Amino acid sequence: QVQLVESGGGLVQPGGSLRLSCAVSASIFKTNTIRWYRQAPGKQREFVAYITSGGSTNYADSVKGRFTISRDSVKNTVYLQMNSLKPEDTAVFYCNLRLLSTDYWGQGTQVTVSS
Repeated sequence: QVQLVESGGGLVQPGGSLRLSCAVSASIFKTNTIRWYRQAPGKQREFVAYITSGGSTNYADSVKGRFTISRDSVKNTVYLQMNSLKPEDTAVFYCNLRLLSTDYWGQGTQVTVSS
């Protein structure tokens, strides 16, 4: 069974930091790429970052240099460290795993950047 559980969202001031976590089913964590997406109110869901099983990473241009994705193979968890947050980063953040052409999503965690 594929399970993705996000946590770590909250309210933060502009310029602040948050770390999101995505706990993944142990049986599938080690061999799969995990992605973060976000969806702002009234907008389409957009790609944020991914990390492969080998540790390669890629980021959307809008977050490069501010966000860092990492994975902990002991805890079966992927992290998204978000620094220098901007109001336009406000969104629900989702982690994603694609398995046999099927997309699996967590329930999402809300990030609000506001003064």
